[in-house]
Amino acid sequence: MAKLHPLAAQEPESSESGPDAMDPGVLRSVFSDLIGRPPLATEREEWSGRSLADLLGAWIGSEAFWRHWWEEQLYYLLLVDSFRPETDRILAVPGDLKSGRIHVRDALHRAALTPTFDLRNPGADTFVTVMMEQFCGLQVDRERGELEAGKRAYDGNKVRFLGEAAANQSDLIRVCVEHQDAARHLLGREHERMLRAPLERRDLVRQARKLLDDPYAFLDIIRGWLGGPGYAARLLARYPKSNRLFVRGLFVDLMGRLPEDVELESMRTALDGLADSRPLRSVLSRMLLDSGDANLPAKGSIEDATAWVRGQFERLLGRSPTQDELKAFVTAFHKPECEPRTILYALVSHPEYHLS
Repeated sequence: MAKLHPLAAQEPESSESGPDAMDPGVLRSVFSDLIGRPPLATEREEWSGRSLADLLGAWIGSEAFWRHWWEEQLYYLLLVDSFRPETDRILAVPGDLKSGRIHVRDALHRAALTPTFDLRNPGADTFVTVMMEQFCGLQVDRERGELEAGKRAYDGNKVRFLGEAAANQSDLIRVCVEHQDAARHLLGREHERMLRAPLERRDLVRQARKLLDDPYAFLDIIRGWLGGPGYAARLLARYPKSNRLFVRGLFVDLMGRLPEDVELESMRTALDGLADSRPLRSVLSRMLLDSGDANLPAKGSIEDATAWVRGQFERLLGRSPTQDELKAFVTAFHKPECEPRTILYALVSHPEYHLS
């Protein structure tokens, strides 16, 4: 866990801000948790001075929420790059989840049925191992009998697998996706992803039973998590950004848009291939700033350097600058060789920018 980040470290400037108003850092964190990116300029303006409860109510269950959730599931299953499924049924998943045509179990079922999932996990041993471990959270070293049964089913033999009849790959997928351990594993890893903390076992068992009984209860469970003290604790701390979140956030912050799929995948792949991605993150930041497409104001158009620098700290780091920081940045800004891109590069290269 990184250093503490108060929910309301600064008094809201707007007289319309209520006592529960989110500070800029909380706004960035919540947007990142819910939809995988910081807010756009129009969204910052819309949500400034409003409450966390209002934001959660507006975004949980939105198509943007489901799109981010679905991207996280595909990445978890390693269905990225050349293995990314692009069928109409897969592309329709976020919209189908929002409309209620399918639930989360259906979505994961679709992913496992794709030809690319089969290509990613070739052969009986690999396929059954992935289904047991990634869908159910089981350790195959402790379930050798089930692994062997699953391999026989993969080859077309009728067996009992995880307590159910199975005779082919489709049966294996169905049994794993519908298994009680799959509900527990899904909720456990989603709680870790969103709240950065494990779910208490008693709550995990109870909520998994609720999800098994009603797969559409997933959103109610999420609302309970994010509306409770666990999420408040998450918002009191800053955590390292994943490479996916970093790239998406960098494009929003510097370009005012999300990256195209090819941009995201190429940058994310390059960053994921490094043990320490920070040097390459700096290179990518510089590349976007120098691209000619970044949202950079002309230096002469900035009438109040102090206000502009303060605004960039709040926008990119989610906090106001200290007096020393403000003085140093404003002094640098007034030097002839300093351009707005110099200030922005310093901020997106700041250690705090790599936290959410």
